[in-house]
Amino acid sequence: MPHIIVEYTDNIKDEIQIGELLKKMNDVLISFPTIFPIGGIRSRAIELKHYRVADGSEDDAFVHALLKMGAGRNEPDKTKVCEKLFAMMEAHFAPLFSKRYLALSMELVEFGESGTYKKNNIHDRYK
Repeated sequence: MPHIIVEYTDNIKDEIQIGELLKKMNDVLISFPTIFPIGGIRSRAIELKHYRVADGSEDDAFVHALLKMGAGRNEPDKTKVCEKLFAMMEAHFAPLFSKRYLALSMELVEFGESGTYKKNNIHDRYK
């Protein structure tokens, strides 16, 4: 953990450099090695083809990031991570934000160990 899932509307797919965004997101999380083990970091993006924004009268777009992590991290650490991650998103999308209607959002979801199943040998590479 953590995992980042980015949903974005397909009307901006050619302008947002999604691969670069995911790299930047991973880099932010990697910059907190005492909070997240590097081998547990995952990011992925989902292009949305079916959506409606506001009243549908404009070619509005949105990007929503979901940061999922296991419970147990303290509030100041979670705040630092989320603020740095969202600031990076704002910077990444600034050029697009300045020329079209765009909504950016991010949410943090924590979950407990109950009901979570994991097997990961990637961690071994970073020991």
